[in-house]
Amino acid sequence: MRPLVGLAGVIAAILAFSGSAWGAQPFGHSCTLQSGVRFCPTVDSSHRVPSFDGVPLDVDVTLPATGQGPFPTIVMLHGYGGSKTSFESSSPADHYSNNFYARQGYAVVNTTARGFGNSCGGGPGGDHTGTCGQGYIRLADTRYEARDTQYLLGLLADEGVVKPRGIGVTGISYGGGQSMELALLQDKIRKPNGKLEAWESPDGKPMAIRAAYPRWPWSDLADALLPNGRFLDTQVAPFKQSLSPVGVPIQSYLTGLYALGFATGYYCGGAPASSPCMNPEADITANYGYIQAGQPLSAAGQTALESVYLHNDAYSLAFLKDHSRPAPLLIQNGWTDDLFPPSQALRIYNLVRDRYGDHFPVSLQFGDLGHSRGTNKAATNLYLSDQGARFFADHLKGGPGAAPAAGRVTAFTQTCPSTTPDGGPLQAPSWDAIHWAQFTFGNLATKTFTSAGGDPSVAQAFDPIAGTTDSCKTIPITSEPNVATYQRTVTKSFTMVGLPTVTATIAATGQYGQIDARLWDISPNDDTQRLITRGVYSLKTNQSGKITFQLHGNGYRFEAGHTVQLELLGRDAPYYQAGNFPVSVDVSKLTVSLPTRG
Repeated sequence: MRPLVGLAGVIAAILAFSGSAWGAQPFGHSCTLQSGVRFCPTVDSSHRVPSFDGVPLDVDVTLPATGQGPFPTIVMLHGYGGSKTSFESSSPADHYSNNFYARQGYAVVNTTARGFGNSCGGGPGGDHTGTCGQGYIRLADTRYEARDTQYLLGLLADEGVVKPRGIGVTGISYGGGQSMELALLQDKIRKPNGKLEAWESPDGKPMAIRAAYPRWPWSDLADALLPNGRFLDTQVAPFKQSLSPVGVPIQSYLTGLYALGFATGYYCGGAPASSPCMNPEADITANYGYIQAGQPLSAAGQTALESVYLHNDAYSLAFLKDHSRPAPLLIQNGWTDDLFPPSQALRIYNLVRDRYGDHFPVSLQFGDLGHSRGTNKAATNLYLSDQGARFFADHLKGGPGAAPAAGRVTAFTQTCPSTTPDGGPLQAPSWDAIHWAQFTFGNLATKTFTSAGGDPSVAQAFDPIAGTTDSCKTIPITSEPNVATYQRTVTKSFTMVGLPTVTATIAATGQYGQIDARLWDISPNDDTQRLITRGVYSLKTNQSGKITFQLHGNGYRFEAGHTVQLELLGRDAPYYQAGNFPVSVDVSKLTVSLPTRG
C-alpha cells in the first residue's frame, strides 16, 4: 500500500501545484517549478503586457518555490542593449539573479525596457508598427521607462503578487540609472507633463519603493556624458550645475552606446530610416548629431541637453515640487569606470545627507569595477552582492540583514596584475572618513599646453573602448610634447582612496577649450607608467583665474620609490571629444592633493 500512498501524494502535490494553491498567476502567465523557484515568463509577443500608454513590454516574474503572495519584491533592470534575461539564471551562485532572490523569499520582476528586445526593440529590422510605433527608447526618461516599471508593479500588486509598499529595485548601468530614478521618485510617478503625482496601482493601492541598490549608475546623465568638471565631492551640487558651461563629450563611449542602441533597439525615426522622428525630446539620433558637431552647441542641442538633465536622471528629481523623501540607497560605482565614475554616487550621497541629515540610509560601495576599464573580480562582486542582499533583507523583510549603517562606505582597492585579489575591504562611517590625510605636490611656475594635445598614441592606448579594457595596463615611460607635468617621488608607500583635487591659476586663450588630466604611477623597476585616474575641466572662452577640479578617483597603493605624475593637456581624444578651435592654456600655482589613508 505504501507505493499507492506515495503516488497519491505526488498526484495531490501536482494538482495543488497547478491549481489555486499557487495564487494569482503574474499577468495571467503560467508558472513552472524549475531550479528551485517558480518561473512565470512572457513566452511570446502575444503575451506581452501593455504599459500605461499601451506599449507592450516583455516581462518575466519569478516566485519562491512555495508560499502565497503578496511577496516582498525586487525588480532587476538590465543594461543598455540588454533584456530581461540579463539577470535571469538557473543558479543562485552569483548572488545577483532572479533565482538567488526568489530563493530568499522575494518575487522578482525582470523586464525588458521599452525599445529593446521584445519590448519593441530588435534594431532596424524589428517590428515597430501598431502598438510598438511609440515604443522607442526614451533613454530612461523618468516619465516613461521609470513609469513602465511602476505600472507593472501596480498590476502585480492588484493581482496579490507584490507587496505594494515592499518593493526594492536594482540594476546595472542603464538599469542602475533607472534604479536611482525610482529611489528618488519613491512613492510618486512622473506624468508626461513632468509633474509628480502619488503612485497608486490601477485599483488605487498606494505604492512605494522601499530600497534601491543601483550598480554602476548615473545620477546626472548630462554630467556623465558631457562632464564639465564642476562637481566637487566636498559640496552639494547646485541645480543645473552640469549644464553651465557645456561639458566635454566622452566621445568614444557616446559613439559606442549610440551604435549599440541603433543595432539592438528602436530609436525614434530609426526604422524605417526615411521616417523622421516627430518627438524632439526622444530624438536620440538628432541629439547625437548635435554632440558630434562639437562646440559651440547649437540652440537645439542646448535644449536637448537641458531636457536630458531634467527628465533622464535622478538628481533633478530632488528639486521638483512635491518631491518625496527618497528610498534607502546602497550605491555602487567603480573607481576605474570611465563611463559612470564615483562622482555619480557622491552627488546623490552628498545631497541626501545634507537635506535629510547624516542618519539618512544611504551607503556606498566602490572598487575596481564597472564599465571599461573596470576589472570586476568575482570575489569582490560576491562580497558586494552579499552586502546588497543584506541591505534588501533589512528594508524589505524587516531584517536582520545587517545592512550597512547610514553613510557607511565600503571600498576595495585596485591591485595589479588583475589576477591578484583586490585590496580590502576598507570600511568607514562616512565618505570623509575613508581618507584622512593628503599626498600633495605641484609647482608655482607657469607651464603652457595647447589643444594640439600630447602624444596621440598614448591617448589611443588608454581609450576605454578602442584602446584597452585593462585597468592595470602599462606602457613604456613616455615623455609627451605639449603637456604640463608635475611629479613627486614616493618615499613611503601610501594608499590613495578618493578623488584627487587639482587647484591652479589659469589663463586660457581661445574658446571652448578643455583641460584633460591624467594621474600616472611611474615605476622605476621596469620603466613603465600606469594610468591611475583621469578627469576633465571644460573651459569658458578666454577663462582666467583660480580653478579647482577633481579626477575620477581610485583606491590604489603607490609604492615607495615610484613617482606620482599629474599630466595636464588640451586634448585626450578619442576618449574625450577634441575641440573645434585652437586653445592655449597657461597654468601656474598648481597643487594636486591625493586623499590618502595616512
